[in-house]
Amino acid sequence: MSKRSLLTAVALIGVGIVFGVVLMTSIGGNAIENLFAGGTELGAGQPPTPASAAVKALNDQFVAVSSAVTQSVVSISVKTERKAPSSMPNEFFRFFGPDGGGGDQDFQMPDGGEANGSGVIISRDGYVVTNNHVVEEAKEGGIVVTTNDQKEHKARLVGRDPLTDLAVLKIEGAFMPAHFAQRADIRIGEWVVAVGNPLGLKSTVTTGIVSAMGRGIGIVGTDERTFERNRYAVENFIQTDAAINPGNSGGGLFNLNGSLVGINTAIASRTGVNAGYGFAIPIDMVKSVALDLMDDGKIQRGYIGVEITSVDEASAKAVGLAKVSGVNVNKVVKGGAAESAGLEVGDVILDVDGTVVKTSNDLQNEIVLRRAGDKVTLRIWRDGREISKSVTLRSLDSDRDVASSDSKAGEATTKAADEPVSFKGLGFTANSLTDEQTSSFGTKQGVFISKVDRGGAVARRGLRPGTVILKADGKEVHSPTQLQRILSAKKAGDGVLLVVKESDGTKQAITVEVPES
Repeated sequence: MSKRSLLTAVALIGVGIVFGVVLMTSIGGNAIENLFAGGTELGAGQPPTPASAAVKALNDQFVAVSSAVTQSVVSISVKTERKAPSSMPNEFFRFFGPDGGGGDQDFQMPDGGEANGSGVIISRDGYVVTNNHVVEEAKEGGIVVTTNDQKEHKARLVGRDPLTDLAVLKIEGAFMPAHFAQRADIRIGEWVVAVGNPLGLKSTVTTGIVSAMGRGIGIVGTDERTFERNRYAVENFIQTDAAINPGNSGGGLFNLNGSLVGINTAIASRTGVNAGYGFAIPIDMVKSVALDLMDDGKIQRGYIGVEITSVDEASAKAVGLAKVSGVNVNKVVKGGAAESAGLEVGDVILDVDGTVVKTSNDLQNEIVLRRAGDKVTLRIWRDGREISKSVTLRSLDSDRDVASSDSKAGEATTKAADEPVSFKGLGFTANSLTDEQTSSFGTKQGVFISKVDRGGAVARRGLRPGTVILKADGKEVHSPTQLQRILSAKKAGDGVLLVVKESDGTKQAITVEVPES
C-alpha cells in the first residue's frame, strides 16, 4: 500500500471512531441494552399512571406511620403452666392469640409449652399493655418481651383484668411509648394500621378501615372449659377489616397520625385465621384499666348493680320511647348501688353524665372508666317521662350476687278462685298464686308462671317457669284472667312490659311484642 493510501485509511478509521463515539453518546442506556438483547425492549419507558401529589402524600404517610409505630409494638413470648385450649365456644368469634391456636379443631399447647403474642409500650419506663388471654397461663418468670431492636427483656406481670381481657407488664429500660388517640375522634371509615407479630412473623403491618364501633361479640370473660360467660365482662370493640391473625393479640391498632386507637383482641373466623374482621379494645378502656393496674395491680371498678339489655323495637314500644335507643334495667341487685339510688326494674337508662348510651355496650364502656365510690348521674325513662338519679358506684364484691330463680317454687295446688290461662301466642301458662306462693314470693299480687314453651316468644325474651308476673303494661296483675284482659287490649305488634319476680325476691323486666291472634 502506498503512503498516500495508508494515510487515507487511517483518516477514515479516525472518522469512524469519532462518529461511533457521537452515536453511542446520543442513544440512551435502554437502547444500548436493547442492542445487546437483540432489539427487545424491557418495560415501558415511564409509569402508565403517575401518582398524583395527594396519592403520593397518602402513601408516604402510611410509610411514615408504619416506621414510627413499630417502635412501640413488642413481641411477647410466654412459657405456660399447663395445657390451654385456644379455641372458643363460639366457632365464629375467637381470640387470635397466643399464636398457634384456633383451627377447626381444639389446639392444645403441651405442658411447659410456649405461646406468642404482641404488646404495646405505653410508658417511657417500660410498662407494656397486652391481652389477658396472652399471659394468663404464664409460668412465674416465664414472660419475655422482645422490642423492635430485637433485644429481649424479662417481664414482670403487673396485673390482669379478665373482664376486659387486658393485662399490664413491666420491663426495665427507657423506651418509646405509643401516643394515645382520643376515642371521641375515632370515626367509622377512617384508615387504621394494625401492627403485631402474627403467625410467627415479627413486626407485621396491615391496613384497613374502622368498620364499626361499640361491638359486643360475647367472647370476653368466657371460660374456655365450661363455655360460661361472666355477666360482668365488658365489651365495646372497635371493628376493623385490617388483616389480623393468631399472634396479633395485644398488638396495636393505630390511626394515620400514628396514635394508638385500640388493642387488637379477637377475630371473626371459622378457621382461626383472618376472615375479614378483627376487634380491638378501644383506647379509653385501655387507658383506664392500665392506670388502675399500674396503681396497685388490681381493678377498683365501680358497678351500678343492675342487669341490662339494649333497647330494641319491642321494648321501645312497651315503654313508649320515640326511638330505639337506651338500656333496659332488667334486674336490680338487692342491696346494690342501683337499689339504694332508687332505680327500678323496667327503667330505661338514656345517658350517663350527659353522654348518651344507645346500647348496653355503651353503658358498660362509660361505667368501666370509673371507680368504686364515683358518683354518676343517670337520665332515666320511667312511666312515660324522664327523671334523673344520682348513683354512687360500688365495688363488684358488694354487688356480685344475683340469684337465679327456683324452678320448683310454688308447686302447691292453685287457688280455685281463678283457673289457669294458657297464652298460646306468647308461649306460657299463668296460674293464680297459692297461699304458699304468696308467702314464698312475699307478694299478694301477681300470677304464677307454671309453664313456658321452649322456643316460644316469652322464652326467647327470658321468661322462665317458677316466676311471678307482678305487672303488665304498667298495671298490677292479680289473676290470670286480668292478665288476659290486659294483653287482649293491645294490638298485634304492640310492645308490653312485664315486671317479673323470682323466688329470691329479684325483679326482672321483660318486654314482649303482642302476636297476631
